[in-house]
Amino acid sequence: MKIYQVRKYEKESKTLWNEFVKKAKNATFLFDRDFMEYHQDRFEDYSLLVFDAKENVKAVFPANKAGDTVFSHQGLTYGGLVVEKKTKSEEIFTIMDSIVRFLRAQGIITLQMKSLPIIYNSTMSNELDFYFFKSGANCFRKDLNLAFPLKDPELWSKSKWKHYKKTKNIEVRFDNKFNDFWEEILIPRLLQKYNASPVHTLQEIESLASDFPENIKQINAYIDNQIVAGITLFQDTFVVKSQYGATSDLGEKNRALDYLYFTLFEHFRAENKLYFDMGVVTDTSFKEGFNKGLLQQKEELGGVVFCQDYYQLDLQVK
Repeated sequence: MKIYQVRKYEKESKTLWNEFVKKAKNATFLFDRDFMEYHQDRFEDYSLLVFDAKENVKAVFPANKAGDTVFSHQGLTYGGLVVEKKTKSEEIFTIMDSIVRFLRAQGIITLQMKSLPIIYNSTMSNELDFYFFKSGANCFRKDLNLAFPLKDPELWSKSKWKHYKKTKNIEVRFDNKFNDFWEEILIPRLLQKYNASPVHTLQEIESLASDFPENIKQINAYIDNQIVAGITLFQDTFVVKSQYGATSDLGEKNRALDYLYFTLFEHFRAENKLYFDMGVVTDTSFKEGFNKGLLQQKEELGGVVFCQDYYQLDLQVK
């Protein structure tokens, strides 16, 4: 059996970490240290690197710590063990065993993980799900995450597609005007509908977009030069995610958000992206556990469900 050494991440390992993430089979730019650390004041970092006997990095584990629990990761949309494409299942299980032993030795009682939706894994593999299952972990939450397979336009709603093709009064601009969208559409709309605020402040999203100009983009829709809708995109190798999407009353009357989605579907299909991630519809304020209207809206746009699982593993030796 191979022996692995697990070490806590230190700032000196930033380049090593980022280079590994770039070539991993199941990583996105969210695991880049510059992205992870934009909110480092809110989370106690507890990320791990795993080395083999020759001091080669074999895996990284983005994580934070709160009390005696380690999370992968509370400040990110997803977490998990990041490995190379050639890493086989048994090696992944052995690496996870090494991480569990390390955490126990550090006095950690519980490990929680948000699984990476399978569409972000370049090999479409999910070994970690099996590992947590056979380790007796509790799958305590399952989110309905919808994504549109861009290579399958037959999933598009024929009525919405017909309306999209007929629409002439909406102009779409790839203008990266985060300020207009945040101040005029997103903040007032979230406040009005949900009494909520965006997870990212305007300053945070503009700073992140400056650090990751190829990954974070703002696309807005206009009627008579007035912004009526916008979508904030988090873009990776195979997947484009709608991080934020909102519309004004005028935009809603003109179906501006639908128009934006179809414009982006066509655009990224031509760029050979595989999936357009529309996000989750899980909402515990509904008796069904999800927002039925939002689910219907995203399915009519062509979205299909790719569930995201949340696991909790008790590390206490019984």
